[in-house]
Amino acid sequence: MIGIDLIKVERMKGSIERFGEKFLLRFLSPEEIILIKNHKTAAGFWAAKEACSKALGCGIGKECSFHDIKLTKTAKGAPVITLAHELLKSYSISDMSVSITHDGDYAMAVVAIEKTKV
Repeated sequence: MIGIDLIKVERMKGSIERFGEKFLLRFLSPEEIILIKNHKTAAGFWAAKEACSKALGCGIGKECSFHDIKLTKTAKGAPVITLAHELLKSYSISDMSVSITHDGDYAMAVVAIEKTKV
């Protein structure tokens, strides 16, 4: 399953300027906030979480919240995505990968999810 999301980084900048850390905590954990360098990075994380929920086929909502999806980085700075154990189990997920990119006014992310073969 594949999900993709695109966000205009100015939208993220405006929300951060208006609401600060309160806004970031709406979709990021404190550990994820530490990884945020600027509004562009935050936009990439938002896009990755949205893309993940789309790959699951449920979107962000009751089944899957922003906080059920965690982003970290490798030693080389590549993004890594993980899901809450309950979602991994209920969706029979065996592997996930994420790619985040930025170009000009936009941030985009793609998430690929593999299910366990039954």
